[in-house]
Amino acid sequence: MNYKIINGAILKSDPEKLYTLSEDLFVVDGKVYENLPEDVKEEELEIVDAAHHLVMPGLINLHTHAYMTVLRNYADDVDFDEWLFKRVMPVEDRLPQEGAYWSSFLACMEMVRTGTTCFNDMHMFRGQSARAAADAGVRAFIGRGLVGEDLYVDGASRFEDCLEEQKEWESSKLLKFVLAPHAIYSCSAKLYEQVAREAEERHMLKHTHLSESDVEVANCLEKYGKTPVEFLRDTGFLDEKTILAHCVKMQGEDISIIAEAGSTVVTNPASNAKLGNGFAPLHKFAESGVNLCLATDGTSSNNTLNLFREMNLVSLIHKGLAGDSTMLPADQVVRMVTENAAAAVGMKDQIGTIRDGANADLIFIDLNEPSMFPNNNIVSSLCYSANGSEVDSVMIDGRFVMRKREFVTMDGERVRFEVQRIVDKYL
Repeated sequence: MNYKIINGAILKSDPEKLYTLSEDLFVVDGKVYENLPEDVKEEELEIVDAAHHLVMPGLINLHTHAYMTVLRNYADDVDFDEWLFKRVMPVEDRLPQEGAYWSSFLACMEMVRTGTTCFNDMHMFRGQSARAAADAGVRAFIGRGLVGEDLYVDGASRFEDCLEEQKEWESSKLLKFVLAPHAIYSCSAKLYEQVAREAEERHMLKHTHLSESDVEVANCLEKYGKTPVEFLRDTGFLDEKTILAHCVKMQGEDISIIAEAGSTVVTNPASNAKLGNGFAPLHKFAESGVNLCLATDGTSSNNTLNLFREMNLVSLIHKGLAGDSTMLPADQVVRMVTENAAAAVGMKDQIGTIRDGANADLIFIDLNEPSMFPNNNIVSSLCYSANGSEVDSVMIDGRFVMRKREFVTMDGERVRFEVQRIVDKYL
């Protein structure tokens, strides 16, 4: 189905600012156009009346663990080591493939409901995150969490999982695959070197956790005599196709190393705060020209997958930390979940923006909702006022997956039934 979107406020961008225009948009064969392509007849289009709505690019959640949704509120108010090694990992070990599928599907529901159209996922269950995203109609970058000393020996089974699910699912135009070594404390330097070579040969992105806690940094300094950032630099892992989640504990030349490599930093403020790890030095990253993006992490460490909540938190937290009310203004934060994230996954000008020929990944925000009214500054409202409930409709690749707050591609009742069944049996 092709569409003509009328009467909406359209969120546009230039290098200086985000702004809105009142203009029609056309969606043809999954792409956005400001003018109707000559070979398409206007009378064949379905009219979408977006009066009193903001039409903006869908949000991009750049670091998730979708399968963890089943663990929501399961391991709260404990320290990081207990959370990971005593609470989360034991459940991961006994959770079945089917459980990971339904948990990932629930994650897709929550993300769509709050305006996310694309996510970058690190998972533990072969094919389940990909299958859930494909069935839900959500755009995703999928990475099997890799661990071990040698990618081709003790790490081989997970690496094979990654390649097999890529072979099976990447024919879907909504899914792409990344190489995702878990962290420096679960992967050797040799494995990171091997992943770097494989990623270059296969033209794949790389995604890993980095410098999330004091313990991680201290152990790395003791074992290798270098920081985690220096450790990854020396393996050849850092470059412009590398996505680094967290980066809370920076020391010495860490920030300049990341900036020089051109890698992307993804901050997860709710997760980092909840686990007591602190906050990434975003102002220093920004000053160094690092591409900054935003994510929720998984629901076991965050409890939600709502990027509107994360936008609010990241700006307010860093204003307070810096004692500077101009820190992380709304314009910059909105770009973190749109344009910056699109650049990080190699899809600049294809997603995260509204321009001719971009993919029609669009969300419709109800500006008559009490939280959004009056509309004195729409961009500011996205960062400081919106809570995600204002998302009225969601389109991905030109297809509505939620319309007028009703899911089109997802059976919410079935998903909740299946997730509860998994919880009752395995948790």
